[in-house]
Amino acid sequence: MKKIVLAMLLVAAVTAVAQTTSAPAPQKKEIKDPAEYNAYVGAVQQTDTAAKVSGLEAFVTQYPNSVMKEDALEQLMTAYQQLLSQAKTPDQQTLNRTKMLETAQKVLLVNPCNLRALAVTVFTKQSLAIAGQNSTANFADAGQSGDKGLQCLQTALTKPEGTTAEEWEKLKTQTKLIFNGAEGISSYQAAVSANQAKDSATAGTDYAKAQPFLRAAVQADPTNLLEVYDLALADLAAGPAENDVEGLFFIARASNLAQGAGKDQIAKFGKSKYVKYHGSEEGWSDLLALTATTQLPPADFTIKKYVPPTPAEQAAALVKSKKIEEMSFAEWQMVLSEGTPEDVEKVWSVLKGKPLQMVAHIITIDSSSKTATKLTLAGSSDDIDGKRADIDLTMSAAIPAKDMPKEDTDFQFQGTPVSYVAKPFVMTMNDGALLVAAKPKPAAHKKPAPH
Repeated sequence: MKKIVLAMLLVAAVTAVAQTTSAPAPQKKEIKDPAEYNAYVGAVQQTDTAAKVSGLEAFVTQYPNSVMKEDALEQLMTAYQQLLSQAKTPDQQTLNRTKMLETAQKVLLVNPCNLRALAVTVFTKQSLAIAGQNSTANFADAGQSGDKGLQCLQTALTKPEGTTAEEWEKLKTQTKLIFNGAEGISSYQAAVSANQAKDSATAGTDYAKAQPFLRAAVQADPTNLLEVYDLALADLAAGPAENDVEGLFFIARASNLAQGAGKDQIAKFGKSKYVKYHGSEEGWSDLLALTATTQLPPADFTIKKYVPPTPAEQAAALVKSKKIEEMSFAEWQMVLSEGTPEDVEKVWSVLKGKPLQMVAHIITIDSSSKTATKLTLAGSSDDIDGKRADIDLTMSAAIPAKDMPKEDTDFQFQGTPVSYVAKPFVMTMNDGALLVAAKPKPAAHKKPAPH
């Protein structure tokens, strides 16, 4: 799309200059030297592109201070673009692309706000960057030219000679599309580089900077995959400018625009982001179907964000769905530490004073008392991993030396809950007793078969 727009801009440049030379008016540029006039007209009226290039190159060399220098360079830039489109070998393409870019730079030396030359510079630099040629620098250069173009559009109040009001408005609209895209993509690429350098603050600023430019470019051309994809990623990037709903729409849209292996990769990435935001993949297929035919988010477009239940809500759901006797120690712990008073009472009324048999991990053993051995244990997996005691167990008697367990090992026991502290959670148990798993019976020996 941008390539078509650029070609239209350059064709319009040819038409505008042709109108200037064929119908000069007092307020327009006028060449007073007959020889200079003939050289200019002879060059621009060439029908053979190569001959036009030769004529215009000769004209700007012979008449470097001509009043028509900017127009001649615009014509030359257009001619090189035509040769580029006709080139049949990579070397020819590279040569004509280089010449077109060099000529655009010469135009900008004459008029730094020449919109067509700025558009050519942006387009060429972006094309080189996308092709992998010095991408960082070329994306940055394209962004600078795009920024300059947007500044120039703010002061572009007078239409050029030979251009109608309608053509002038069309030129500004088309170049604005190119400049917004360049500024947005350049800012997005800067954000990516900052992320790679572990500079999250700068990355967040650059993502936020990229969003309005990319959004404007996508609104003007919703078929440009690069801009749609970059807008989606800028929206989905974590930070103050995060815009998940829009980002999810455009990542789905990008997967529809993409071709080949990239299509599946974008869809897979988009689905993961969707599930993270929505809480499930329900609705993702519908979003893909919508964005296949809808280019921009509808006014009422929204995606419901998944809000995880609070600990109290999780505790309530657990009490409602599971028998208290069948809960794990970690589940008892969650209800007693996070539940509502009603749910806490339901659980504690079942546990308090009732002997429980369970397995926990030994944190410490205190066998100094001859009356009863005391142990601190970790009953939940989180506390086991954190080596934090959540059970304070007093045995009913001293554990004999031959049965004494070791710290940092699992321990089978029976204990009776008598109290607990909610946060940090510790359950106090008394009347502890060892539970020893029954030894497996020895395997029966078969009678040897007779020889």
